[in-house]
Amino acid sequence: MDRIELADFLRRCRTRLSPPDVGLAAGPRRRTPGLRREEVAQLAGMSTDYYTRLEQRRGSHPSRQMLTALARALRLTDAERDHLFHLAGEEPPRRGPSSGHVRPGLLLILDRLHDLPAMVLGDWGEVLAQNSMSVALTGDYQGRNLVRSWFLDPDTRTIAPPEHRAMHARAHAAALRAVAAARPDDPGPAALVAELRGASREFEELWERHDVVVERPSPKRFVHPVVGVLDLDCEVLLGDGHDQQLIVHSARPGTPTYERLELLRVIGLQDLSPSGLGS
Repeated sequence: MDRIELADFLRRCRTRLSPPDVGLAAGPRRRTPGLRREEVAQLAGMSTDYYTRLEQRRGSHPSRQMLTALARALRLTDAERDHLFHLAGEEPPRRGPSSGHVRPGLLLILDRLHDLPAMVLGDWGEVLAQNSMSVALTGDYQGRNLVRSWFLDPDTRTIAPPEHRAMHARAHAAALRAVAAARPDDPGPAALVAELRGASREFEELWERHDVVVERPSPKRFVHPVVGVLDLDCEVLLGDGHDQQLIVHSARPGTPTYERLELLRVIGLQDLSPSGLGS
């Protein structure tokens, strides 16, 4: 790990970005250019103290997961991401569909969608990035896999109405089968399939059906614990290589769902539980 070069690289990448570049409000006038250290830490999901120590050449060795989060927060290109890994004494993620590195172009669009729920999703279910409206709608799934959560975490299913849940389960299993067949040498999808077949009888039964395409309802219906039922249109933008998707949900103006989505935007990331709203 080259602490001196790593610190310098992080600092230079931070100072070239402005808050609007990463979807943050500009706020009061700044004395120095670029993002603040606490803003980078927030975007990367780490403590400000730890990030500060990295820039001050005294941080402990960052994990691969943390390096990936930093590359995403600093909007690094593939080459810059690889350089970051090398400075930390790590081999960069192999180039291919399972690297987990979100392309800057998709993040640029995501950062500008302030009033619509949007996320960047890998083709086998990894949630690579979410904006604040997406988190407000479904909860924070960044760094998690939606297919795993759907079959192993019952709370995940509460966002869908009961009559749609079986179809969503079929669609998740079918999409994973298609990716696993297309990339048999990719260890990520293969490991997830093995895990789910051993842990979920429902997934095992769906896997044996050999479905590869299942249409989901359009628009999609979400059940939110505070604002209620939302019928949202879903648009999917494919990234270069088709292994990452930018998924955007919207509501038609003049509909009850449009008003509920506006309410969700106002509420934002406050405590959305009934007890929190009533306190």
